[in-house]
Amino acid sequence: MNWPSKIINDINSILLPPLCFGCTVKLSRGENLLCTVCRHDLPLTEYNYTQENAVDRIFYGRVRIEKAASLLYFTTPGIVKNLLHYLKYKNQKEIGSFLGNWFGTQLRNEQVLQLDMVIPVPLHPKKLKKRGYNQVTNFGNALANQLETSFEEGILQKTRHTKTQTKKKRMARTSDEAALYVVSQPTRIKNKSILLVDDVITTGATLEACAKALQKAENVKIYIATMAFVP
Repeated sequence: MNWPSKIINDINSILLPPLCFGCTVKLSRGENLLCTVCRHDLPLTEYNYTQENAVDRIFYGRVRIEKAASLLYFTTPGIVKNLLHYLKYKNQKEIGSFLGNWFGTQLRNEQVLQLDMVIPVPLHPKKLKKRGYNQVTNFGNALANQLETSFEEGILQKTRHTKTQTKKKRMARTSDEAALYVVSQPTRIKNKSILLVDDVITTGATLEACAKALQKAENVKIYIATMAFVP
């Protein structure tokens, strides 16, 4: 960074000091997005792709998944809830990159996943236009970079605009999600191993519907990664 840019950044830091997305305290020099205390307190699941975990069990008897894992536990209230709120509703897309690089580094060190591509759960075009971005994009991109594979948006598409389903029970959500997702280019995913990514997994209905849509192509293997998991 050249000295004029450094001066401008220092002035901006004084006038508009960056705040922690976890607890809103002023960040110290060297801290990024989260203060040291909040980063230390992040509830890591420590789930991996070698042992069975609670995210795997969500899909038992519902859809064929090779393996699933989440980086963080989602609790209310909590640091993770705050982080994802800023990511999803406050245009803080760098949070997705931060979590994707963290999780991607962890997965790369495990040296277990052999993937052909990373695919995000899509937004309907109306919601994408309203929000301006898919909150999963940067997360998926960072994962793909860390795992040295491609990130593919547009292959999986949402066909109907629906209201938020966060508070719906699993059976109701599963019914609503049916036929919501289609694959635009089935030949591109034939015989491929795919990492399907989303922000938070609750009932698993959305990821189940997406996985079923992807599996309509021939010989597709689905792995799942999310930023957070509601225990």
